[in-house]
Amino acid sequence: MVSKKILSFAVLLALAPASEVLASTTDVSSAASAADVGNVAPSAPAAGSADCSRGFFSRLGSAYREDAQPSDPNAPAPARRAMDAPLNSPPFPNSEWQLGGVAAPIGVPVAYGQYPLQKALSCTKLGNWMERNRIEINGWINPSANLSSSSHSNFPLSYATRPNRVEFDQFVTNITRVEDTVQTDHLDWGFNISNLYGYDYHYTVTKGVFSNQLLNNPRPNSALNGKVYGDDPMLFYADLYIPWVAEGMVVRVGRWLSLPDIEAQFAPQNYLVTHSILYTVDPYTQTGVMTTTKLSSQWTFQIGINASNDVAPWNSSARPSLQTCVRWVSADNNDMLYPCINNVNKSDYNYNNVQMYVMTWGHRFNSSVHMQTEAYRMYGRNIPGFGPYGTPGVAGSSPVAGTAGEFGIVNYLNFELNSNNMMSFRNEYYDDEKGQRTGFATRYTSHTLGLTHWVSQDLEIRPELRYEHSYDVNAYDKGTKNYQVVGLIDAILHY
Repeated sequence: MVSKKILSFAVLLALAPASEVLASTTDVSSAASAADVGNVAPSAPAAGSADCSRGFFSRLGSAYREDAQPSDPNAPAPARRAMDAPLNSPPFPNSEWQLGGVAAPIGVPVAYGQYPLQKALSCTKLGNWMERNRIEINGWINPSANLSSSSHSNFPLSYATRPNRVEFDQFVTNITRVEDTVQTDHLDWGFNISNLYGYDYHYTVTKGVFSNQLLNNPRPNSALNGKVYGDDPMLFYADLYIPWVAEGMVVRVGRWLSLPDIEAQFAPQNYLVTHSILYTVDPYTQTGVMTTTKLSSQWTFQIGINASNDVAPWNSSARPSLQTCVRWVSADNNDMLYPCINNVNKSDYNYNNVQMYVMTWGHRFNSSVHMQTEAYRMYGRNIPGFGPYGTPGVAGSSPVAGTAGEFGIVNYLNFELNSNNMMSFRNEYYDDEKGQRTGFATRYTSHTLGLTHWVSQDLEIRPELRYEHSYDVNAYDKGTKNYQVVGLIDAILHY
């Protein structure tokens, strides 16, 4: 607990001098010459976060206060070259049907400067330059707390794997430029650099990118191996938007989030605090080249080549792999299908080289209720320890290699209670046939009920209750129980 306080204080202490320097020495308002001032008609002074006569932290505080006010219902909607948004966000984490590999579906506008840090920077030369070039910096801080019936480990619950404690999950910083895919008359480009620090790095690390902190630090008496807190440059990619291919194509080069999952690595993009077992043990990121092409308002096609799951191309574990998806949305915008081959190659298992086939279905009952269902089949070839003649009930005990597979299905049923509150009910079934993914050859079910309350557009609070069960062996609390009950709460503060 003390280390978390020291970390938070150190971050604030480190940022304060630089922020004050930016505010005091580079204010745009002070850059005009006396002659310029004499030629400009006087106007009313700016207020709040746009008042350049105030210091950086004063403008930052004003930005948070402004964001706590109700949004203007009469504000004009930005131009859009796509179907109407099917969902309301907030309270839901996203307003669009699922589509990985792009910042937003092609033709959907992305808001700029909606978070406090960028607003507070607007009076500085740096902020002015960033705005002219549509470059933005933002992020969030995400702590959580849990109470569990387990005492040693909550796994395969993620990411809150350490039971009965407060955890520092994510401190994420994004520096990004989003390509404008609404226009169709010129090429445009974008990029994203997203860095994650916190406990959740245990699940996101890719082999060959700062992976020694996890892979070369065994901790046999801890819930997970690796240093307790670590750093992962989660995303680093460049995008090129080509408007003249079909109805628009985005070519992405770099490291991106795995395309098909309902859930995501970043806390604000999820309906619930915890993740399904299905998501916990599947691929997280790929690195390579990916194309996303809008064929029509209803059809999108994706295809790319990468170095296999959670492996950098320059690492010896890399295996060239194909990834391809198709997304279809019904004409009434009430249904979405998203089948994906998330990873396929002819190689044997190596690090996380699983073959993965996925289908996601989204259905909107009305403007306040929708559901999403995802199912997948995964397997790896010639995995050491998973052939025949192993000890019954002991995963990985075979003297020979063999194929190990798993099947999972998860359903989210989501309710908009009002503009500031949503409720989500998640149910799943997972069969780790030989125990290669979770360490136990068993069938699982999990049931989770959670609420998201938006205090403002910058602050979310999410309480949650979860029950799960293993049917064939004791798979919980390091193999001592066949069930687990966990209550959790987290907060997401955007900056």
